[in-house]
This record gives sequence, C-alpha cells and structure tokens, in this order.
Amino acid sequence: MASSATPLVEPAIAVPQPTKGKKPPYPFYLGGLAATIAASITHPLDLTKVRLQASGEKRMLESMRKTIRTAGVRGLFDGITGTWLRQMSYSLCRFWAYDESKKILGAGPDSPPWLLAGAGVMAGSIAGVVGNPGEVVMVRLQGDFAKPPEKRFNYKHCFDALFRIVREEGASSLLRGVGPNVIRSVLMNSSQLASYDFFKSQLLKTKYFKDNAACHFTASFAAGTVATTICSPADVLKSRIMNASGPGSSSTLNVIRASFANEGPMFMFKGWVPSWTRLQPTTILIFLTLEQLRRIVDWQRGTL
Repeated sequence: MASSATPLVEPAIAVPQPTKGKKPPYPFYLGGLAATIAASITHPLDLTKVRLQASGEKRMLESMRKTIRTAGVRGLFDGITGTWLRQMSYSLCRFWAYDESKKILGAGPDSPPWLLAGAGVMAGSIAGVVGNPGEVVMVRLQGDFAKPPEKRFNYKHCFDALFRIVREEGASSLLRGVGPNVIRSVLMNSSQLASYDFFKSQLLKTKYFKDNAACHFTASFAAGTVATTICSPADVLKSRIMNASGPGSSSTLNVIRASFANEGPMFMFKGWVPSWTRLQPTTILIFLTLEQLRRIVDWQRGTL
C-alpha cells in the first residue's frame, strides 16, 4: 500500500508593512523659502504700506500712482533685495523656531490655541532679534524714495545698506527698533502661525474640508485677518522708529508721544487697510506655497 506523502508547507515569510508613524521633520528652510516667494509677489503692497506708515500720505492708491509717476512700474519693486534679506533671516528663523517650540511644549495638530500661541511667542522672541538687521535694511530701502532727495540714504542694495549702516552709524544701529520689532514678531507668530494651525485643524474636523488647497486657503485667510488686527500697532511703531534718524529718534516713548499728540490714538491703526491687503495675500501665498513645498518633500521621500 502506497503511503501518501504529506506535502511540505513552506513557512510563511512575513512581509514588513510600512508603519504609519510621524513623518520625519521637513527641511528647516522651507518656511523662509515660502515666505520669500510670497513676499516677492506682494512687494508693491508692502512697499506702499511702509511709505504710508512712515510719511504723511494717507491714500494707498494715490501713493502707488505717485510711485509709478516718479519712478515707473519698476519703482513698485524698490528695495526688494531688503525684502529678500529679511525673509531669509526673519521668516526662516520664525518657522524653524515655531516647529522647535511646538516640540518643546508638546503641541500637536489638536492642541488648544493657547499652547500653539505659546510656541508662537517663543518663536517670535527669537526671530524678532535675529531678523532685526534685515528689518532695518528692508524698511529703509522701501521708505527711501518717499523722502526728499536731500534726506535719502541712497543705498544700492541690501548689502550696501548693511555695510554703510555699520560704517556710518555703528553696529548698534542694526538693532534700532528691536523692542517694538520683537513685540511685533511675538504678536505675528502667536497670531498668524498659531491661528493657521488652529483653523486648519478645526476645518479638518468637519466633513466639508480635506487636507488640500481649499482647506489651506480658508485657514490662511482667517489667520491673515487675525494677524493684521493684532499686529497693526507694533507695525506702525516699528516703521516709524526704523525710518527715523538723529539723536533721540530711536526712543519708542518719544515716537509714541509725538504720534499721539499729532494724530491721536488711532495712529496705531494707520495703514490697516493696506496692511490687510498686503498681509492677507502674503499669508495665503506663504501657507499655500509652504504646503506645496512640503508635498514635494513628501513625494521625494516616497511618503506622499
């Protein structure tokens, strides 16, 4: 009688399945790159805002027409090298510091607003100091043409401005207005970055939004409005102090007293409309660009 042979069964080989853990950190420079791209597009509005805050002009469109009449369309991009310097110092630092601060505080996508705002305060405190030289250069380059010819700095570009400021006024001048600038940076990061994260997480909890451009646009629109209102007073003071020159001109209290006496308390919101029209598209462009840059990184890593 033939015996039936029992077939040998190959042991099953376990195929490793990809684990859905946390994504590795994104490159630290993505925020600065996204901000530089966005600021380049909205530079004419930013230029007009600074000139409105630093001068006696009151109407945004009239200020833009004046610039075009006197310097042509190219004049709307005066001082753009200062904008690039500022974004690749201040914005690069603030996005990096915000992510690191969230790690320190243990903040995640579903964290309460106050915890996200705390990370924004920490990031703003650091970025406000690091980015102050770039801020001084940017404001001077943008506001120069609005001054009478005899009072202009006539800087060629951002590096010329840096070298001349140090040579003619001392290195300490690069920290001119650092107080209100840090305050403004704290307000900006605790409102813009934190509110974007908060609004995005809340939208994703609804059935109407997915993690796509529509969600990013809506969250950034809300974040831009919040940030404009909160940051306006510090933004006005920063521009006026950085544009000033001469003894005593860098005193925050002196600038507040003079502005309050001449214009009343609403001077703190002077230029709110151009600030909103500049910050709103900038905020939207920053976060839309940042999210797309992150998708590119995910695609390169194979984690998209």
